[in-house]
Amino acid sequence: MSNKKKEHAKTVILEQLARVEGEGSLFLKIEHNKVSDARLKIFEPPRFFEALLRGRSYMEPPDITARICGICPVAYQMSAVQAIEDACGVTVDERIRALRRLIYCGEWIESHALHIFMLHAPDFLGYPDAIAMARDHREVVESGLQLKKTGNDLIRLIGGREIHPINVRLGGFYKVPEPKELQPVYEALKRVKETAYNTVLWTTKLPIPDFDFEYEYVALSHPLEYPLNEGRICSSGGLDIPVQAYDEHFIEEQVEHSTALHALLDGERVYFTGPMARYNLNFEQLTPEARQAVVAAGFSPRCSNPFQSIVVRAVETLFACEEAMRLIEGYQKPERHFQEVPARVGTGYGCTEAPRGILYHRYSIDEQGTILDVRIVPPTSQNQKIIEDDLKRFAQQYITLDQEELTLKCEQAIRNYDPCISCATHFLKLSIERS
Repeated sequence: MSNKKKEHAKTVILEQLARVEGEGSLFLKIEHNKVSDARLKIFEPPRFFEALLRGRSYMEPPDITARICGICPVAYQMSAVQAIEDACGVTVDERIRALRRLIYCGEWIESHALHIFMLHAPDFLGYPDAIAMARDHREVVESGLQLKKTGNDLIRLIGGREIHPINVRLGGFYKVPEPKELQPVYEALKRVKETAYNTVLWTTKLPIPDFDFEYEYVALSHPLEYPLNEGRICSSGGLDIPVQAYDEHFIEEQVEHSTALHALLDGERVYFTGPMARYNLNFEQLTPEARQAVVAAGFSPRCSNPFQSIVVRAVETLFACEEAMRLIEGYQKPERHFQEVPARVGTGYGCTEAPRGILYHRYSIDEQGTILDVRIVPPTSQNQKIIEDDLKRFAQQYITLDQEELTLKCEQAIRNYDPCISCATHFLKLSIERS
């Protein structure tokens, strides 16, 4: 190969993407200094959770689906119970609904704290990991750990344990806490709320690359509250549908380079789900203090830069602390731990806001409660296509960087989405081909 050709040909291979859950690879093709192709290859074998659920009792999904993810198990449980209750024509009472929202707040706190402090902040500050970052920013890392611990404590109190909770069931919970049991967590939330507020201010000062783009955002939207467990599926492009209409508008397709499906809106539009989508579509539903933190930080009520998603997660963490405190203050122990959910023939639909975006479940059951069909669509698989498109645009912006620097930049861009690759099945080796 001539020297001239060598200048135009380059391959970068990253054996493993750090600080995400799962394995995969990224392939970039660069021709004549233009990124012509970007493929996020998800090559881990499918785990067949949908197939595993078929033929089982309709009572089992809350326990089985919680095993899909160790970071956001509550999201899988909440989407599952709502879908099956919908199939059976059951609506839980307000006290159970509030308790479900409370445990979901715990998951948002622990998941966002993990991503902000342990997985993403090292990128902006130039460290390979949180351990290295802690040598120079010990207080920052300790604050993140305390936030995460508080979220975990809340999940454990209501869910029985913080990883793969075991207390969630159809119609409610196997056991519900006494009001006095919530007080230690309430006091902890009061302490870490200030940390969450300061985190909003801190994240806005990170060296964030310029990378604004107009996306079509998709999230739940609710007229009375910032969405967690309930709402209509809405988009910045005008979509406004009930959860039951999800299958009519969101199409998944297989691509050759991935064992995760790609999702499109109305068969043609790429969309973006997750914290930025929730924030852009529901800003006014945030708590007053969360909105005030945005103003104090000089941040905007609208965000179109994925690298600023770390700020949005900080805002949502503050919101979740406040919302959890509000729910504990108004907590009334349910008269019944759960209400009966008799089996009946039907198909039910559930969609909740996992930390990473909308998580859709659909179940069809027969008169004995045997599961006939299942569809589970996690948020990371829905974001696969937008991640690829962003990588193509982003790599073009930094195309003059050397191999090592461009690799690190692409890794950072992927971590903007906090991808839970194992949920999507699955992620990152990085290959860049120049010609």
